[in-house]
Amino acid sequence: MNDQRSAAEPAVAAVAVPEAVSALDGAGSARPGGRRAALAPVALVVAGGLSVQFGSAVAALLMPRAGALGVVTLRLVVAAVVLLVVCRPKLRGHSRADWGTVVAFGIAMGAMNMLFYQALDRIPLGAAVTLEVLGPLALSVIASRRLINFVWAGLALGGVFLLGGGGFDRLDPLGAAFALGAGAMWATYIVFSARTGRRFPQADGLALAMVVAAVLSLPLGILESGAKLAVPSTLAMGAAVALMSSVLPYTLELMALRRLPAHTFAVLMSLEPAIAATAGFLILDQALTAADALAIALVIGASMGAVRSQVGAGRRTKANS
Repeated sequence: MNDQRSAAEPAVAAVAVPEAVSALDGAGSARPGGRRAALAPVALVVAGGLSVQFGSAVAALLMPRAGALGVVTLRLVVAAVVLLVVCRPKLRGHSRADWGTVVAFGIAMGAMNMLFYQALDRIPLGAAVTLEVLGPLALSVIASRRLINFVWAGLALGGVFLLGGGGFDRLDPLGAAFALGAGAMWATYIVFSARTGRRFPQADGLALAMVVAAVLSLPLGILESGAKLAVPSTLAMGAAVALMSSVLPYTLELMALRRLPAHTFAVLMSLEPAIAATAGFLILDQALTAADALAIALVIGASMGAVRSQVGAGRRTKANS
């Protein structure tokens, strides 16, 4: 399996929540069964998306107390501890290349989180997630090299143009830049997540990468927030963010991927910007304008179209082989 193929596989689910991507290699097609059995994995994916985005809304509420980097540190440290306890990854028997991959995975994870939370501190949640999704969408377009996906990319850029009011005059430019940077790190995360999943059993690689990300963010969080991170109420909210944004959605999505085709999972996860906008409205009182709603709809449509065209190309290739 060459590098181009390795990149193309996770690109099918490029709009998926990153923590679930390492499980895609083991994802099969949905098993036949009743209607309730068919809907169960879909419900798990939707629940995971709700957990992630409402967790991000809680994180936004916590930022005035602990700062953006402080919230990232709390989330990653708590998630790392939970995953280490649950997964108990083996430290022996891995090559230098294995460790290089998992370290790169952890760096991408840490950078993605730090950039996204810096964006969330400056622009609405729905806008931040919409801009962030462009990274995985770009990866999907590049990996597929199909003309139709450039049409989807153009549709997504139209959505971004609307979201920015024709030049990001309505959005904080630095916040938008942080969100786009988080998207680039998300695409990098997807590539190294898939590689880590092939080198480490089950979720061992994720647990070890989470430790790397936590260690990377810890000095920055302490530098920004210091003793504020030790306040009991702040610790409790940070733990809630970690559980809602990392541990719970990863578990739900891993369960769903065992019974759901990867491309169906990816299409469902294309709805993330809409879920984020809803969470921003309900928790943070961030109302959407008509232009914002249309922009988010365009990006969601582009993401779904890219996933479906990628899957269709894969099926035709398999049929012709």
